[in-house]
Amino acid sequence: MQSLIQRISFRPLLLVTFILIGGLLGAASLSALYTLEGLMSESRYSAAQSVQLTASAQSLNERSVDMERAARQSILLDDKVLRQRYADTVAVARKTVDELAQQGLIEDAVKRWRAQIETIASRLNGTPDTTIDRDQALANDFRELQLINGSIVQEVQQVMEQRSQQLLDRQEGSRRMLTQQIVGAILLAALLALVFGIWLTRPLKRLERAIVGLGENRLDQPIEIQGPSDLQLVGQRLDWLRLRLAELDADKARFLRHVSHEIKTPLAAMREGVSLLEDGVAGELTPNQREIARILRQNTGVLQSQIEDLLRFNAAAFEARQLQRKRVDLLALVQNQIDNQRLQIQGHGIHVDLHGEPVTLDLDEDKVGTAVANLLSNAIRFSPEGATISVILETHPGIVALSIQDQGPGVAETDRERIFEPFYRGSNQPIDAVRGSGIGLSIVHEYIAAHGGLIRLESGEGGARFIIEFPHAS
Repeated sequence: MQSLIQRISFRPLLLVTFILIGGLLGAASLSALYTLEGLMSESRYSAAQSVQLTASAQSLNERSVDMERAARQSILLDDKVLRQRYADTVAVARKTVDELAQQGLIEDAVKRWRAQIETIASRLNGTPDTTIDRDQALANDFRELQLINGSIVQEVQQVMEQRSQQLLDRQEGSRRMLTQQIVGAILLAALLALVFGIWLTRPLKRLERAIVGLGENRLDQPIEIQGPSDLQLVGQRLDWLRLRLAELDADKARFLRHVSHEIKTPLAAMREGVSLLEDGVAGELTPNQREIARILRQNTGVLQSQIEDLLRFNAAAFEARQLQRKRVDLLALVQNQIDNQRLQIQGHGIHVDLHGEPVTLDLDEDKVGTAVANLLSNAIRFSPEGATISVILETHPGIVALSIQDQGPGVAETDRERIFEPFYRGSNQPIDAVRGSGIGLSIVHEYIAAHGGLIRLESGEGGARFIIEFPHAS
């Protein structure tokens, strides 16, 4: 099953998941609609039946009044038309009672009503002594019939109330069932979305780690992504990119070795030749020739220094992408670098003030230490005797800032945009100091950028202030 899923691309899987989630929610909605429609139909039927029962019970009272009037008038007047009217009214009343009996309700009251009708019929067909006695007996019989009608109406109302309560109970049960169905569908849909999200997030996180590894130049770790076929294809492309980057790094290192060898060998021969000339091996030199030899020796030395600086900068830029991160106390690291340069600090009569609280970050200790050492070395080199170098470590929301400020001449406005470029030297240089190589700040910039941080310069009349900022989850 898993291998089958891995052969499917991300888009069909996403579509299937959406269809499943939509199907669950749609099924729950249709079930709710069907249940509501059933409840509405049942409510309409119950209401119609209640109206019919109520109308039948009320009409039974009306028929009873008509029967009593027709029966008593027919006795007093001995009128066959009135007797027929009574019979017709009884037939209508019987039909109403039969309708009530068909509902399976009030059976006892219906039996008593029918028995009372038979009693009234016997009274009408009997031969009592006087008409007044018959009329009085009929009046009593119809009063009994009215009582039976009242009990029928009362029982009909009770039945209607029972049915109404039963309907309410069924509605409440349906509501609970619908709630359970909808909540269950939502939970199941959320579970499907969660499972799919976790299943998809895992290869995406592996992709993220692989990309971060490429950015940090960890090219010795093969990239293999498990998941949908299109994500596997992305993993294969990233692994191809890893191999290409490793090949390019190898070519670059090989090129630097070749350049170093090809340039240093003839340069060493030139310096040796100049040294032999100055020693008079080829004969005594004239003053002009000796001056030329001195110029050659000086410039070959400068050229060798520049070649070594170039190789050192390229090596530093190459190493900047190969970070060995670990938990480092940045304040302790800065203090160690200050201690390492204690002799230079004392030799220049400089005082270093370090302020801040300990903060631990994931850093490459060696590279960050080199960056801090370069900034301290520059601050010592540019600060006059008796000056103070201020080093402050601060924690702000999202960042940790390390600032190093000297009391030297600062950086000229025209130099600020290029101060971090390789081999660029600012116009403000300390008096009687050896001219720098111009790669120290470039190496600092490379190392800090490799950590995802930044370095910036703030310059004023009080010297230069370099600020390093590292990202930090406060």
